[in-house]
Amino acid sequence: MRDLQQMMSQMKKMQEEMLQKMETIRVEASSGGGMVTVQMNGNKKLLKVKIDPEAWKDGDVEMLQDLVQAAVNEGLRKVDDSLKEMLGGLAGGLAGGLKIPGLF
Repeated sequence: MRDLQQMMSQMKKMQEEMLQKMETIRVEASSGGGMVTVQMNGNKKLLKVKIDPEAWKDGDVEMLQDLVQAAVNEGLRKVDDSLKEMLGGLAGGLAGGLKIPGLF
């Protein structure tokens, strides 16, 4: 029983450390040749959006919306890739490669 408590304590500590590391991850993604650029952290929080003034020039709102969506989706993909790299084989080794929805 004591071993189980120690293991649970270690797992909680690892989880806290992982959450702190996730907060420090930064990714940047862009679309439209750099017309829209976003920055996100490892918790998938959108930190910054930059829109080139040229993107407004034609007044094409739908195009701008598509560019923002594409940049955000690329940012999310990059965060997932960074998390997979950070975690290494840890998540893949859990429950025989169990896929956890929303994690990657």
